[in-house]
Order: sequence, then structure tokens, then C-alpha cells
Amino acid sequence: MRIFDTSVQELKNKILREIVRNAWNGNLLEGALDIPMKIIPGKKPTMRCCVYKERAIVAERVKIAINPNNSSNWAITSVEIACDECPSDGYYVSESCRGCLSHHCIDVCKRGAISFQHGRGAFIDRSLCVNCGQCAQVCPFSAIVNRKRPCQNACKTNAISSAPEGYVKISHSKCTGCGACVYQCPFGAVVDRSNIVDVVNMLKDRHTNLDKKLCAVLAPAVSTQFTYAKLGQVIAGLREMGFDMVVEAAHGADMVAKEEARELVEKGFLISSCCPAFVRFVKNNYPDLVPNISHSLSPMATISKSLKEQYPGIEIVFIGPCTAKKEEVQQDHVRPYVDSVITFEELQALYDGLDINLMTMDESEFDDTSSYFGRIFARCGGLAEAVAESLKEQGINDFELKPISCNGLEECKLALVRKSHGRLDVNFIEGMACVGGCIGGAGCLTHAAQSKNLVDKYGKEAGNISIVESAQQRIE
Repeated sequence: MRIFDTSVQELKNKILREIVRNAWNGNLLEGALDIPMKIIPGKKPTMRCCVYKERAIVAERVKIAINPNNSSNWAITSVEIACDECPSDGYYVSESCRGCLSHHCIDVCKRGAISFQHGRGAFIDRSLCVNCGQCAQVCPFSAIVNRKRPCQNACKTNAISSAPEGYVKISHSKCTGCGACVYQCPFGAVVDRSNIVDVVNMLKDRHTNLDKKLCAVLAPAVSTQFTYAKLGQVIAGLREMGFDMVVEAAHGADMVAKEEARELVEKGFLISSCCPAFVRFVKNNYPDLVPNISHSLSPMATISKSLKEQYPGIEIVFIGPCTAKKEEVQQDHVRPYVDSVITFEELQALYDGLDINLMTMDESEFDDTSSYFGRIFARCGGLAEAVAESLKEQGINDFELKPISCNGLEECKLALVRKSHGRLDVNFIEGMACVGGCIGGAGCLTHAAQSKNLVDKYGKEAGNISIVESAQQRIE
């Protein structure tokens, strides 16, 4: 049974679950030294040139995982020794070039960067090329290739470049924390910082301090994960490890949908605030549109704030697919409500490290309920549908909703550019940094093609509860 998409994720799981075991047993620092040898035993390398480099990479990943804030509070960082220094020199002509007579590539290049060498085919002068890619589009043999690092190709904010030494370099002033580079790097050289040790310590404290209350807030994208077990078993596993309460972030999504519908009517134009990577992208690149960002907290922060008010002293851990949440939780307006954030990948490591077998668990249920619309926030388009429903439920019939749902940062950028120039007739922009929405988050175990259908199915299981009814309920 394969749980993860890639071998890089499997390696990450092995490291994190050993960290969990050591942290739980109270010998984290001493045990951390043994993790590289335990994961990479023997003398035969399986991934790199030698076992010594493999162990050195594991050691660096362990260091980052047990001390996530050792140099900064950014969610995404790099492991220099793991980087393969992939070539990243833009467009070049491959051996597939046939030296054809039409020379479409030369004709389309406005910079004069392409010439024809008799007997050798086309040649691109890198000093003149601006990487527009038009030559690649017109080549009849697909002989012109864009040689770009996988991490760079994944990053839609140009936050990744090459350091002079060749390894990956991240510009945190441009990075949104979405983690696309983490998932796409085939060498595991780009990683998300982990709060898993903090969560283990919270669980240990809960076991010794019975007066403490600990709550897990679970993102609705969970409906697409842990497919080897039932959702009720995932919830039961959380209770087994020590969480007193397990609630749906979708409940917070209903609360957000209710408030954003009202704010939209008041302002006339609104940009969603649910995706932290999208919000940061707007703030970094479109300052003129910042006043239109919704004042609502994200569903994670909204439900957590409600819980903190209802249960003073409760500690809250958000669990979801999003690496950008690890930066969101450090913001001044969110920090009081959420104590820690981990991804679905890290939750699997918790189950494994604490020897919790989900498939043997009796099913349990959430401590709250949510609507169909709150649950479909997990996929692109769900938020816009929820706002439309919220307007209807609240009897706001004289306002015409004209939304656009942006699937990934490239679509977000196009919509924002057009709106800032007055060329987009919409009054609500739903921005999702990850393609597909939260179901495409970097912290997912898997990114299956049927994820959207699974979210819709999960939404329908909510029954007939309305957004307003969900938003008004108290969690007992």
C-alpha cells in the first residue's frame, strides 16, 4: 500500500516519524544523532553518490525539523547539500533540430537571438535571448527546450534562482509560502519547516496535565487524504494520541462565507482572504488592491478564535494541506488563536511515530458540524459558491454577484492585473495559490485526479445544514 506520491515524501516521513518517537520518549537531541544511520544503514548508497552524503542530507533535514526557527520564520527553506544544482539556463536548441528551411524560430524572434548554422541547425545566443519562449512555440520539431529547474518551474512568483555556487536560492521577499517548489523538487532540496516537535510536546503535556484541553482543527481537504482508512478512523486516531476535541475548519469556512457576503455588499468589490499564499501575493505585487482584501480571518483562524473565546486556555493545532499556514500563524492578528500548524504529511508521521494504526481504529465523529458549502472550500470555486449561497440565505437579493475563481497563482496574476487596469468586470475574486485549491496543497500525502469529486462527495455528506446555521452553532 503506497501512501505518498513520491519517494521524497517517503524519506521525509521516515525522518519525521523517528523525530516523533525520540521526542515522545524524551531523548530527542540524543536520538537525533542516530537518525541518519538508522535511515541509511550499511555501505551501499540508494539515492546519492555515497551513503555519507545521504546521511549528511538526512542530518540536515533532521536539524531543520527539530529546530524550525533556527534562522528565520519563513515556511520554506532549502537544504544546500541536497541540491543537485540543476541546470537553469533558459531556452536552448536540442539535438532534435533538423535544420529545416522554414526557419520559423528565426522569424519569430524579435531580439535576433537565433541564427542558423549550416549543418548544425539553429543556435540561440544567450546574451540576446529574453526567454520569451516564442521560438519553442513555433518549432515544428519541438526541438527548442526550456531548461529550467523543477523548483523554478513550479514557482510562479520568481522567488527561486541559482546561487553563485549553483544550489537553489529562495527570495523570501517574493515567496508566498505555497510550497509548490517543495513538492516538485525531485531531490528534496527545498523543504517546509516543521512544527511537529512542538505538537508532540503539546500532546505529552496533555497526558500529564489532565486540566489542559487540546483541540485539532482539521481542514476539509482531509476528505481526499488518508484514503487507506475512513475519515472516522482519522478522527479516532487524533483522539487516541491525545486531542480532546476534533473540529472542522469547514465550520470556520461557513462563518467566513457569512461575513464575506456582508462585506462584499458593503464594499462592492472584495478579494478573498482565505488563502494566505494568495493574500501575500496580492500584498507583494498589487498594493493598490490591498484595501479590497476581505477583513475576515481565514477559516482556520476564524474557528480557532471562536474556540479560544468559548474555551479559555485551550490549545489549538491546525492540520491541513497548506505550508503557507505556517507563516500565517505567526502573524500578529492570527497568533493569539492558533498554537501550531502541521500538514497532512506531518500528521501521518505522528500516527507512524506513535504507532497508531488507523485501520484498526473504531470510527469517531467531529465535535461540530458544517455545511456542504463550508466543506467545498477545499477545492477551487467552492468559496465563490459559498458566498453566493450565503447571500441567498441572508436574504440579500438585490446584489448581483459577479465572481471569478482563480485556480493557481498564474490565474490569480492574470485576474489581478486585469482588475487593477479596469479590464475585468467582476466584484469578487476567489484566489487559490495551489492548482485545484487546497486539495493541491504541498502538504498533501497525495494529489489524486479524483480529489475534486471526493471533496464534493464529502460536502454532500453534511446533509441539509445551512451556512447560517453552521456559523451560529456552538461547539459542545
